[in-house]
Amino acid sequence: MKLEVENITKKYKDKTAVDNVSITFTPGVWGLLGANGAGKTTLMRMIAGIMEPTEGKILYDGVPIETLQGEYRRIFGYLPQEFGFYPEFNVQDYLEYMAALKGMPKREAKRKIDELLEQVSLSEVRKKKIVKLSGGMKRRVGIAQALLNDPEVLILDEPTSGLDPGERVRFRNLLSEFAKDRIVVISTHIVSDVEYIANQNAIMKDGKIIENDTTEQLVRLVDGKIWECKIPSSDLVKWERALKLINLRNEADGTTSIRYLSDQAETPDSVSAVPRLEDLYLWLFPQEGEVRL
Repeated sequence: MKLEVENITKKYKDKTAVDNVSITFTPGVWGLLGANGAGKTTLMRMIAGIMEPTEGKILYDGVPIETLQGEYRRIFGYLPQEFGFYPEFNVQDYLEYMAALKGMPKREAKRKIDELLEQVSLSEVRKKKIVKLSGGMKRRVGIAQALLNDPEVLILDEPTSGLDPGERVRFRNLLSEFAKDRIVVISTHIVSDVEYIANQNAIMKDGKIIENDTTEQLVRLVDGKIWECKIPSSDLVKWERALKLINLRNEADGTTSIRYLSDQAETPDSVSAVPRLEDLYLWLFPQEGEVRL
């Protein structure tokens, strides 16, 4: 089982959103990381068959997806950043409607809907209109519809938007279990969504895939560039201006513990720290590097 993206380009009048991307997705969880505007959503929409590439092709097990047509839709699940629904739909109605579109037999659809509503903790609101649900609940409805047909290929675009920390943990655990013998691609700029469950991560910047490897191999790119130290809290403003801060924590003794990015130690007591995927992300996308308290 493999999903091949071969030399895919998507051009608009004055912009190239995806620029000659080639990547082969194999079974397991994949992270597609990149800042907003990197081209992730455009690439996902082409993989989903919603948008046609300007150049290149996408194949599933060696067959172009446009040739497979209905057969591809049968094995494919997709959660877009924003999913649409009729305002009068309640949760149950919507999932039954989506099951029908996916060609699922009624009995199978009922069993699967009951199972998924339990997994995403929506059983108690199954008769509630989606429009009246919280943002997190709406996102969980979208996750349920993407999983309805037990897809072999599952594409999730910013899936945890609106979910609270507990919901994110449950969602990651669900995906990790689901990904056995399936291809799961999570497109996100929230590094924690994929850091611990992705077998492989591709990093997208300015429409190109600039890195593609396991988390362990990718973080080696910033080995020796991550530092930790304590500074007087009164000096924090000075160091915020001088350093690329990743995290900071105010201590009870009047000091502040900081973690920062640099090619070399910037304070005498700085010690080298073990890099994480978030560190690499902030190295590649410094404009995304808001200080975390």
